[in-house]
Amino acid sequence: MTIETPAELVERTMVLWCPDWPIVAARLSGTLPPDTADGPLALVEHGEVLACDAIARRAGVRRGLRIREAEARCPELVTADYDPVIDSRAFEPILLGIEALMPGVQPYRAGLCAIRSRGPSRYYGGESAAADVLRACLDDLGVPDARIGIADGPFAAEQAARSTVAQQDDSRILIIPPGASSAFLAPLPVTTLGRPELSTLLHRLGISTLGAFGSLPATEVRDRFGVDGARAHRLAAGADARSVVPRVPPTELNVAVSFEPPLDRIDQLTFGFRQSAERFIAGLTAAGLVTTAITISMRSERGERSTRTWLHPRWFTAGDVLDRVRWQLQGSSNIDHGLASPVELVEVVPETLDDAAEHEEGLWGSGPDERIHSGLARVQSMLGHDGVLTAVPSGGRLLLDRRILVPWGSVPPGGGTAVAERRSRPWPGTIPGAAPTTVFDIAVPVEVVDATGRTVEVGERGTLSAPPARFSAFSHWHVVDGWAGPWSIDERWWDDDAHRHVHRLQVVDDEGDAWLLLLEAQHWRAEARYD
Repeated sequence: MTIETPAELVERTMVLWCPDWPIVAARLSGTLPPDTADGPLALVEHGEVLACDAIARRAGVRRGLRIREAEARCPELVTADYDPVIDSRAFEPILLGIEALMPGVQPYRAGLCAIRSRGPSRYYGGESAAADVLRACLDDLGVPDARIGIADGPFAAEQAARSTVAQQDDSRILIIPPGASSAFLAPLPVTTLGRPELSTLLHRLGISTLGAFGSLPATEVRDRFGVDGARAHRLAAGADARSVVPRVPPTELNVAVSFEPPLDRIDQLTFGFRQSAERFIAGLTAAGLVTTAITISMRSERGERSTRTWLHPRWFTAGDVLDRVRWQLQGSSNIDHGLASPVELVEVVPETLDDAAEHEEGLWGSGPDERIHSGLARVQSMLGHDGVLTAVPSGGRLLLDRRILVPWGSVPPGGGTAVAERRSRPWPGTIPGAAPTTVFDIAVPVEVVDATGRTVEVGERGTLSAPPARFSAFSHWHVVDGWAGPWSIDERWWDDDAHRHVHRLQVVDDEGDAWLLLLEAQHWRAEARYD
């Protein structure tokens, strides 16, 4: 038994596909260096090529290659880090432009979306005319290489759009007549289904095309390959009965203020943006949302842009937004002497949105945490973003390496996940047990002697020359009541300039105080104290 799907159940669908969309989005965003405009470009994620342009592909660069191999194939290749946020952000104006002409767009991912063909074809006088209108719109939006496919069902329409790459003409449009989708899909390989495990199994069974797979009895396919295999079988047979589900356009939550004439003083700018900050937070509140991350963009009259993402330990209020605007302005200027270039536009965009109900206080309030946050936030608003620092433990061996000071409410360099990962790694040479409570910013010089008054040293085997009897710190001699160690650290032994060989020793004096001492280059120093 083969699949027989009534024609009225298969919806004519128009699919828009933007080849190499990550590359297109990165160039549209303006975040790439100027020398990447015409040369080969590749976006990299986790050390591998995620996307590349046509020039790089002609040189042999492919998705999944390591950076070193890609650069060996194309020496002039320029690489940049891939940012999925840029993909989505750059595709949003495309969706808005399409919706202005053809309502009812369903985005599948950045660079790929579907539209019901029936409405636009009736309005513009046919599917071909509707596709021409959409192509002209995409050209105006800065996506001249976009492809359009029209067929029975989203799957066949997407394959039609992708098939335009092999066309000799420059139409970039392929329309499959009604009822012909099955014949169009038949010669395509089974890998087109996007199911690697199923494709491998079908190849082993001698089935290499969608036509061969689609001609199999539906009941036997379902019994052999399960529910997902049955869905793939319907796609291969051109019986895709899925319909386009239009998206609900998101509520406009960002705010922007243009200043005419441009303002060159920070106090004027913040005062002029105050009502917009309150409107920004009011819009979030009306939608039942809070934001913990915002992006502030500023444009000067010279065309220069300043963009920065700010985080908040709880959620932003109108006052917090104004503080971030002021801090960003103060980052390159002085409040008494004005700005280097007058600012004509300030825009705030929420980056992270959470349900307000998830941030409601408990039945008895938040207690000390709320008071601590309010105090730190107030001091920070007076002293600036870098005026209040908090210590974040990181990975490392020496205690100063493990301490990172970050502004209150900010993420440590590299991200909180990266810091937690470094902290969880094994670090040979670290001190066991609880960490000291007082870490000296500058290690205090000390002397460590044995019972005869001779300086205690550490031999090549990592053992003490004699048990420590006394040590001096802060101009006072302490009697050693107990000690443990030494723990040796041999860092970057392969680099003569950065090589570091350190021995660390824990001691307890006769007053019950514990100290962490280290020996480096024949000199003893106190690294920390256990209070």
